[in-house]
Amino acid sequence: MTVSWRRRAFAAVALSMGAVLAIAGCSKEPAGGGGGNQKINLIVDVFGTFGYEDLYRQYMQANPNVTIQERGTGANLGDYTPKLTQYLASGSGAGDVVAIEEGTLVQFKAQADKFEDLKKYGADADANNFLPWKWEQGTTPDGKILGLGTDVGGMAMCYRSDLFAAAGLPTAREDVSKLWPTWDAYIAAGKTFKTKVKDAGFIDAGTNTFNLILMQMAGNGGGYTYYDKSNNLVIDTNPVVKQAWDKTMEVIGAGLSANLQSWTDGWTAGFKNAKFATIACPAWMTGVIKGNAGDGAAGKWDIAAAPGGGGNWGGSFLAVPSQGKNKAEAAKLARFLTSPQGQIAAFKSKGNLPSSPQALADDAVKNAVNDYFTNAPTGTIYGAGATALKPVYLGPKNQDVRDQVENAIRSVEQGNKTPDAAWTQAVADAKKVAS
Repeated sequence: MTVSWRRRAFAAVALSMGAVLAIAGCSKEPAGGGGGNQKINLIVDVFGTFGYEDLYRQYMQANPNVTIQERGTGANLGDYTPKLTQYLASGSGAGDVVAIEEGTLVQFKAQADKFEDLKKYGADADANNFLPWKWEQGTTPDGKILGLGTDVGGMAMCYRSDLFAAAGLPTAREDVSKLWPTWDAYIAAGKTFKTKVKDAGFIDAGTNTFNLILMQMAGNGGGYTYYDKSNNLVIDTNPVVKQAWDKTMEVIGAGLSANLQSWTDGWTAGFKNAKFATIACPAWMTGVIKGNAGDGAAGKWDIAAAPGGGGNWGGSFLAVPSQGKNKAEAAKLARFLTSPQGQIAAFKSKGNLPSSPQALADDAVKNAVNDYFTNAPTGTIYGAGATALKPVYLGPKNQDVRDQVENAIRSVEQGNKTPDAAWTQAVADAKKVAS
């Protein structure tokens, strides 16, 4: 999941013990697994929430000598990545299994010698459990399996139907989807909203809107954003970056933003206090919304199509640092968590869209309905086009560059810079951090 982000959604899954044992054992069980009486403690480092709580319990039940501890739940990606980088540099401190977000994957591929090749532990047998491009993303150019895919993003737009009703806008998801086939139509709907509702923004933050537009345009264009596929910084020459910027500036200029900063206390409170009506909503965001808005907002949220069509934003991988003491057991756990059954469980728990074709084809995903979001058919909304999602290449310092662009967007929202001055600053700062 990029993000400083991730998840909290609906019900936990219950797998039969037979299925649990099948997943936990995997095909070609890694050598040195959790058999015997040796006590093994595994630490799993994550950011946000991945939906693994029930899976951990199942794994420990099937492997009584193993204890699993998750660290970093709810952590901001901007805090998590530097810590992981520091742990790798020092040779100690990293979890036995670590999550890597797609936007930082390339920088960790450059440190592939600090991670286990999961092929040594039988993970090459799992290739068909992942969408081909997701499998390729987790593999280094020389064929090392660095990370196993967890989820993909998908795209939609989540909205508060109660605020839409207050503005006299349609509230049924099919009608809302028809309301904004394009981003220009979305802006027009926002302007209508603001004539009736004065104490809430139409969007939460310009940064989230920008990222959705950028990933959508990149997926439909050259397939990259700030870096081209040769790792050249192209922030000021790749046309989709400036196009996404300009469209976001139109949204902000129309007074549609609630001017919140994502992943801050104010942003979290904004969900509870109904301070915005729509939010860019890849699949993992549904869990974030439920966790932040709370039970009191159940049935007030719904999900419509994203303006401008589909795309992919978000997704992560699980890797095993070589500094760990229980690498074989860690690899076995990573394969368990990312197996088709494990991905189905995470989807049911937190709404994370599987990167496994088998999981996407399972009735538990295809027929999923999220009662929190007014019984939205999330399996259909997110899953139907998942196998056709186009990956977007994210370069070696993608997160650093993205941070500079988001800072510049916020400077416009806060009235500190004009769009042109902020763009010039974003490009200059991006070149500094990328050098």
